[in-house]
Amino acid sequence: MSATRKPGRPVDPDLHERRRKQILDVAASLFAENGYANADTQKLADELGISKGTVFRYFPTKRELFAATIERALEQLQHDVDAAVDLVDDPLAKIFAAITAYLRYFDRRPEVVELMILERAEFKDRKSSYFDRHDKCDEKDERWRLIMATLVADGRFRAVPAERARSVLGDLLYGTIFSNHMSGRPRSLEEQAEGLFDIIFNGLLTEAERARRADVDQPE
Repeated sequence: MSATRKPGRPVDPDLHERRRKQILDVAASLFAENGYANADTQKLADELGISKGTVFRYFPTKRELFAATIERALEQLQHDVDAAVDLVDDPLAKIFAAITAYLRYFDRRPEVVELMILERAEFKDRKSSYFDRHDKCDEKDERWRLIMATLVADGRFRAVPAERARSVLGDLLYGTIFSNHMSGRPRSLEEQAEGLFDIIFNGLLTEAERARRADVDQPE
């Protein structure tokens, strides 16, 4: 009589995706600390306790590993911003929540700034993942256009084109994360959100000066 075969270990349906994320999380730190050329996939495998071959089963080339690493980082950024925006209802509060979440993310993940710098240095043949993702977010763009339109309709914003406002604000935030990263300022990015919001939306000119400029700018 043959012995009954014992069942093997149950298949974990989430193992592949969980392992993939583990590889990318460690790879982000590895690339940021060592640069692209000096990042050693064997060290990556050793830190995870897996074989180098396992890494290459998920990402056949170092270039693909790097591209996936930065893409995951940007997905996490988008997730954090969306989650913060969804917590509030007021259109203006949504903008402030997005600014704060954006800056908070880079406070928590400064290595992502390094990845963005590396990408431009090492892969000049391809468009920046940051701007490529930005250009493809039609659904997100429509949401921000609606927020802007609501604020204009309610008399809270002047009728500035939504794309112009989004572009200027986006460029300012993008520049802020690099400025802080390069200068090593001790003040956190999140702390700067209030100042950015104040200057962007309240401006520098007093009401009296705005009125004076309006009179000066009137055609004769």
